[in-house]
Amino acid sequence: MGDNSEPEQSSWAHLPDVCLRHVFHWLDDRDRSQAALVCKKWSWAMYSGSLWRSRTITFYGRPSRAHTLAFQSALWYIKKFGKYLERLEIKLANPYNTAFTQKFQGTMRGLLSHLGKCNSRLVSLSIKYLELDRLIWKTVVRAQFIKNLATFLKKISKQLDYLNLQGARVTLEEGCELLNSLSCLTNKSFISEINIEDFFSLYLPVYSSTLFHQTVSKFHSLVILTFNYNCISNELLDILQEHSAHSLCTLNIKCHVHDPHGQVVWGLSWANLAKRAPKLNVNFFFERVMKHDHLARILLVEIPVRSISLRSCYFSDPDWTMRPTLTNLLPAYWHVLQKLTLELNNDHELLDDELLQLILSCKKLLFLKVWAFLSVTFMERLLQNRAERKCILTTIKVRIYTVQPDSSEEDQLLCDIYRRFKYLIDSELKYFVITYPMV
Repeated sequence: MGDNSEPEQSSWAHLPDVCLRHVFHWLDDRDRSQAALVCKKWSWAMYSGSLWRSRTITFYGRPSRAHTLAFQSALWYIKKFGKYLERLEIKLANPYNTAFTQKFQGTMRGLLSHLGKCNSRLVSLSIKYLELDRLIWKTVVRAQFIKNLATFLKKISKQLDYLNLQGARVTLEEGCELLNSLSCLTNKSFISEINIEDFFSLYLPVYSSTLFHQTVSKFHSLVILTFNYNCISNELLDILQEHSAHSLCTLNIKCHVHDPHGQVVWGLSWANLAKRAPKLNVNFFFERVMKHDHLARILLVEIPVRSISLRSCYFSDPDWTMRPTLTNLLPAYWHVLQKLTLELNNDHELLDDELLQLILSCKKLLFLKVWAFLSVTFMERLLQNRAERKCILTTIKVRIYTVQPDSSEEDQLLCDIYRRFKYLIDSELKYFVITYPMV
């Protein structure tokens, strides 16, 4: 090479912009900032809008220098790149006192205010587990936060497509104020997905609220709605039928023991909704609502149930028995049920035969998760039936409870069963089965 020759450049200097942006996509903020100092081309890549479309901002409750900087960096990010945002998720990690919630509220006020002015792209917003009913939220701070959030939702209501406020725990009036913000401009909202699971405070009979019914009637294109059973009423089902039947695909319904769930809902209301919304699938998640008479009031045969989850959360009730639910209630969904989760403390109630019969009767069942007292031979019988194509399961997750502190004998039996059906398991199943001592 002659003395007057140009120095040879690295191949990185000729990397196409689209490839450079792809590399930057995998870097965290710190590495992106460092890379942007290399040259002008890399600096321009740093400010490419495609890198900043999605963002998760986490506010940590425990005091430290790093956590304090999180508040500052959140505002810096929004001012610098907020105009590119399409999906924003806000997380609170272990808020622990009133000082933190006050600081969080102040930061969110600035963040939402700036975002409301500079952004016209945001289609997805998630702020989960605010738990505004906790004492760490002073009344004034709580009220100001809800006011700021409602104002922001009004500004972005035309473009927003997904809203997740799971775990907000607000009053009926506060909750309806926030939801009404989405329809304040035209008295209609065309948002397609809302998650308001645990949105309202515990023990509220939302199903009897005219205000709630008026609020929901403003949503005209719901595709997915996630909420609690204490919101369900004949009026709500009629509203969904009237305004969202053309689009509605999924209802995710949580029923917790502390949520009111004794209201009377007619099978005819469910049947009318299912008829008008032929794409509808309903997923039920029960927590500590296990008694047959409670479930029978909720699990009506007219509901197009795709998934059922029954969790007792290790609680044991001497007056409770699972057998009637397995033999009388769940078989009604033999033609639609695709996913079944049972986490039961059934103690000494043997359910092997009833559970196996239910699985074989459900012709569309693909997913099975069971945590319960079962005999190990249940797995052998289930796999044998699967090998004979008597069921179509593709996922089997089982935790076999035992009262024996030493489960080595059962573990050996499970190993033998696995070896016997190894080809089937390895080629066709997602399979995870263990014993679990409940001592």
